[in-house]
Amino acid sequence: MTVPVPHPYYPLDAEIPNYVPRELSTPVILATFSAASLFALTTAKIIATTVNPRIKTSELLTVLWFALCGCIHLVLEGYYALNWSTLPGSQHLLAQLWKEYSLSDSRYLTSDAFMMIMESMTAWAWGPLSFLIAALIVTENPFRHPLQIIVSTGQLYGNILYYGICAFDFLVHGVEYSRPENYYFYGYFVFLNSFWIVIPIVLIASSVKACAGAFADAKRMRTVGTNGSSKKRS
Repeated sequence: MTVPVPHPYYPLDAEIPNYVPRELSTPVILATFSAASLFALTTAKIIATTVNPRIKTSELLTVLWFALCGCIHLVLEGYYALNWSTLPGSQHLLAQLWKEYSLSDSRYLTSDAFMMIMESMTAWAWGPLSFLIAALIVTENPFRHPLQIIVSTGQLYGNILYYGICAFDFLVHGVEYSRPENYYFYGYFVFLNSFWIVIPIVLIASSVKACAGAFADAKRMRTVGTNGSSKKRS
């Protein structure tokens, strides 16, 4: 009979089969993630400003956001979607990063069905579409707006479910998935995920306004055209 390896995740009696403690320290993991994110942002900025030197600052920031989303969704969350069942026992760099984040939400290590489905959807749908939106913004293609609404709504909805299910389990069942230290709950669980609440709301509002403006302009032009035709017939 295999004796379970003690783990630091909450609840402490959660079953995490084949768990192996990570080898890398928290500072090393956070530094690696930060360096990779900075590299992705720098690369995206260079490409965007080279292709479109006249790109506005606000548009460039949106490009950087979606480029970073694409990398996180496709690489980090894609790794989870492919390796969720073996992640607890792996020492792969990305597996160790997930083990670090899981200190704020152990569901990632317990083969939680919602996590697996949500992360798979995020990785394979929102990941590639995020890169596509970034490209459409750089090339000033108006189709970026409907796609921006779709992806941002998907991100927002996923995070509402993510927070909501966790809150329900705590309030109704008294189950906590985060360690008690504020660093994990407010730093990882609340702060890091809040970006995918606030920014999608801003982008949805921006694209809805742009789409409404385009429809209003089209309607105005049809009205002017109709009135002009009526005057000519008179």
